[in-house]
Amino acid sequence: MTYELKEIGKRLSVLRDINDITAEEMASKLNMSTENYLACEKGEADFSFSFILNAAVILGIDVLEIISGVSPKLSTCTVVKKGHGFPINRNTGNDYRHLAHTFRDAKADPLLVTVSPSDDPPVMHDHEGQEFNYVLHGNMKFYIGDICYELGKGDSVYFDSSIPHAEKAVGGKDLQFLAIVLK
Repeated sequence: MTYELKEIGKRLSVLRDINDITAEEMASKLNMSTENYLACEKGEADFSFSFILNAAVILGIDVLEIISGVSPKLSTCTVVKKGHGFPINRNTGNDYRHLAHTFRDAKADPLLVTVSPSDDPPVMHDHEGQEFNYVLHGNMKFYIGDICYELGKGDSVYFDSSIPHAEKAVGGKDLQFLAIVLK
């Protein structure tokens, strides 16, 4: 796997140890097998943003501490210029940009998400909290539970993110949306 996955895995392991949580307890809380969880810690398995978000909640830290190893520093405000933001690139074909990566104790994780069209079936994921998605351009199929909605530019959806959900670009063009994940 990539260097990035190995580094994130090492941070997960250290943070879990600091919190006196066994690998078995962590795996159980993340609703996965201990074997699969340990593969993530070793950097041998890829994982979703939801996995990282759920691990951060369990560990009581900001999601960026796991991703970057840096603890956010600002508490008054943070400004992110167009085209910037902390990149959270997973091997899922989606590009995530965290838009409050330097803000300490944020109550939400605002993300600019770009999804490329794909014939692959949607991969459902879930995490604690609630989420708001606002389509900036492109067309989205939004899946939640057994329901599917089609959304276009200017449309939005607010939902319980503990229900398995997925977003998919349709129409042959990239989809870009603002996702605000509330903890």
